Amino acid sequence: MIRRLAWPAAVLAVACAGVLSLAVGTRAVPLSAVVDALLHGGGSPDALVVRSLRVPRTEIGLTAGAALGVAGAALQAVTRNPLADPGILGLSQGAAAGVVVAIALGLANGFSGYVWYAFAGAVLAACLVYGIAARGRGGASPVKLALAGTALSAMTAGGTTVVLTSSSATLDQFRFWQVGALSGRDAGTVVRILPFLVVGAVLVLGCARGLDALALGDETARALGHRVSWVRGAAALGAALLTAAAVAAAGPIAFVGLAVPHLARRLVSGGHRAVLPLSALLGAALLVGADVVGRVVRAPGEVPAGVMTALVGVPVLVVLVRRRGAVS
Repeated sequence: MIRRLAWPAAVLAVACAGVLSLAVGTRAVPLSAVVDALLHGGGSPDALVVRSLRVPRTEIGLTAGAALGVAGAALQAVTRNPLADPGILGLSQGAAAGVVVAIALGLANGFSGYVWYAFAGAVLAACLVYGIAARGRGGASPVKLALAGTALSAMTAGGTTVVLTSSSATLDQFRFWQVGALSGRDAGTVVRILPFLVVGAVLVLGCARGLDALALGDETARALGHRVSWVRGAAALGAALLTAAAVAAAGPIAFVGLAVPHLARRLVSGGHRAVLPLSALLGAALLVGADVVGRVVRAPGEVPAGVMTALVGVPVLVVLVRRRGAVS
């Protein structure tokens, strides 16, 4: 019964989160005014708030949340690590390094200028991690990918900290991006990252059958006719593109990619052909919902979406670790 209701429930959750995101905030907007602003435009204060502020914010939340959910499901399959999330390949730290370099060198000023540098840093980090892991016997195995990602993240974080501690101006600009939030983004952000989201999604979804085979082990996957290195590389590249685009647009958002795939696997059967699209829906609903809750709990101010997702994700992480006997 639960599995039958999973898809309509996920679609309903996305729709409700989207509507609430347009209506709820420091200025409460009636649903009738939201519909009128979307369908008929208008120059009223409510219409301007909805179209100029909340529509871009909601679009970014939906796309970034969906991207992180799909990327998390793919990376957990690629690394065969149930505790993996999109940060495991060093993507978040790579994006942070790109933003820091852009600010420190005066290459970008304001969020719209950060997007491309964050994206470039994340993609470069993913390429370095895969290149390091692919060297030697066995190629880019799950363990080598995780170790390379952890090592590169630590090294990049150290370099970023050095730059930030030596320049207070850089730190002041960087901290607004680093917290992870959906506010302050312009309407063109989704357009900028959309091509990378599409390519990443096509790569990951195209590897769905191969990811199912990888869960059985590399030898079994080969026996079933799958090219293991190609599947792992293509899925990792797709996940890297999705994560880089999401991080570039919304900043480092924690735990969406960790928690959502586990929920999706509990709700549906059918392997990754079902888990990946459901993870997209659940990720979108979770991130936008967290953003809405963040606006309510501290009104008239707000708690950034990245903080709210961390508050949700930490208990999930603890439960997962305890269930696997990692702690007593």
